[in-house]
Amino acid sequence: MDFKTYNGSDYDVIVVGAGHAGSEAALAAARMGNKTLLITISLDMVAFMPCNPSIGGPAKGIVVREIDALGGEMGRNIDKTYVQMRMLNTGKGPAVRALRAQADKHLYSSEMKHTMEKEENLTLRQGTVDSLIVEDGECRGVVTNTGAKYRSKSVVLTVGTAARGKIIIGELSYSSGPNNSQPAIKLSENLEALGFDLERFKTGTPPRVDGNTIDYSVTDEQPGDIEPNHFSFETPDEDYIDVKNQLSCWLTYTNLKTHEIINANLDRAPMFSGIIKGVGPRYCPSIEDKIVRFSDKPRHQLFLEPEGRSTDEFYVQGLSTSMPEEVQQEIIHSIKGLENAELMRPGYAIEYDVVAPYQLRPTLETKLVKNLYTAGQTNGTSGYEEAAGQGIIAGINAGLRALGREDFTLNRSDAYIGVMIDDLVTKGTNEPYRLLTSRAEYRLILRHDNADLRLTEKGYDIGLISEDRLAIFEAKKAEIEAEKARLQAFRIKPTDDVNAFLAEHESAALKDGVLANEFLRRPEVTYADVAKFMPGPDHELDHRIIEQVEIQFKYEGYIKKAQEKVAKLKRMEAKKIPTNIDYDSIEGIATEARQKFIKIQPETLAQASRISGVNPADLSILAVYIEQGKIAKVNS
Repeated sequence: MDFKTYNGSDYDVIVVGAGHAGSEAALAAARMGNKTLLITISLDMVAFMPCNPSIGGPAKGIVVREIDALGGEMGRNIDKTYVQMRMLNTGKGPAVRALRAQADKHLYSSEMKHTMEKEENLTLRQGTVDSLIVEDGECRGVVTNTGAKYRSKSVVLTVGTAARGKIIIGELSYSSGPNNSQPAIKLSENLEALGFDLERFKTGTPPRVDGNTIDYSVTDEQPGDIEPNHFSFETPDEDYIDVKNQLSCWLTYTNLKTHEIINANLDRAPMFSGIIKGVGPRYCPSIEDKIVRFSDKPRHQLFLEPEGRSTDEFYVQGLSTSMPEEVQQEIIHSIKGLENAELMRPGYAIEYDVVAPYQLRPTLETKLVKNLYTAGQTNGTSGYEEAAGQGIIAGINAGLRALGREDFTLNRSDAYIGVMIDDLVTKGTNEPYRLLTSRAEYRLILRHDNADLRLTEKGYDIGLISEDRLAIFEAKKAEIEAEKARLQAFRIKPTDDVNAFLAEHESAALKDGVLANEFLRRPEVTYADVAKFMPGPDHELDHRIIEQVEIQFKYEGYIKKAQEKVAKLKRMEAKKIPTNIDYDSIEGIATEARQKFIKIQPETLAQASRISGVNPADLSILAVYIEQGKIAKVNS
């Protein structure tokens, strides 16, 4: 049925979808002073967690801190709504440490929605966007299924798994968004009509069980940390939820019986029977995929995670599946501690549309339609944190475009968010993309602890960090430098106490005095140890100041080497590739490199160097061509 359209209000920025990407995008645009509309299929699913009820983890937790340092909301929101907080990889170096919080999923969603409802420049509206208003190659608004037409200066699409979503459980499949919400069908069709290349991905979720029917006595308890920790740099320690009030997770395992049940029913598993067509995530496989791929393993870890304080539902982390419901029940009953567990919700797979990310610029604006931005699972990523990281960048750039200001991008050396976006737009992805610490070549300088030092000033320049927060940040920086200078000026002498301490730690004795910062560089020496042998500062230092001083001195040599590589990268990033270049007119470039250049349209020589299939010779020819000013004009 055709509806007669009617004109709604005009906005500066419109965000479509209110998941983790849409929430950050809308808040960023609104806080920058733009009149912003957030329109979503269901206002009951704002920042909802249809999969695991947690935030953070390796690489992902660092992204949350980067979002916070830029002025985003995810860190503040999880600090208000978590039920458990743990620092991971504490026995390893600072580059791989990361926070992970178990969330109260319903409270997280409602708190984020309430935050947006209070935002002065932000309007929330329930509706389904069917098409975009595109005029002269520019996106100028959206049209909903009820005929409402809203115009704007820029639009951000964060449709996620709702994009032509299809849920699959065993032999059953039906059109649906996540958690049995409505799907978005016509918007995908509209994008295809506009010329966008859409791909089909798949993700999944485990069954949920009734916590009252779990036998915890035969599982291993996983409590939260006793020491206070937060994702947001603004959250004070006194807001920490006491360890006694945290909810534990519980560890159990699959077993040979579990594996026998799965193997006996593989013919009914949609991913093996051919029902599932979409490409699934390599780093978060279904349990049936794990059993087949790792047939030599006698067991796999499963974490029983509470979904909140006001529910007894438990999420069976590690048991993602789309097997038939009765098989899921049999699998659950084969697991230690779950022998009598009641299934509350079956696991399912969901297929959805993805905008192939080579069609995006580093700002997340589409190359095909100006003023149109995409973010989140729409771009082929998996995970709430990856979505939110893209969301804040897309929202910032949509907001800057509406304000007539210059674009904003993050380099690979600036943030994990920069690594992720560069990977997507330069290399693309043939499966749901997940951030890993191994993807970041500069991970020693992209740490959990220093996200504020890297990004707060950028957030302030954009307009998302307040004057008060900037003043606190600058005071922290000054304290770090003052304490570093104090250690660089004090000499620790080879006293009996000092050498006795070193002997106790099997470290070489001092023969001459050494500066305190040099003493701290010894692997077995901590800041607390150094403090024993020198006068204290004029006031008690916050543990975060001490952490920075210790890391910066201990890893100074490695950090310096990384920064030298960053400086070289920035010189390449500064060499811009003109938008009017005609690659077909450049002689000597290999055919594969030429095709990749035309497809991806790199904006700098550094980005061109990271394209798969481009060799150093291709890059050298391109660099010489640009430097000599031989820019071939595109035929008009």
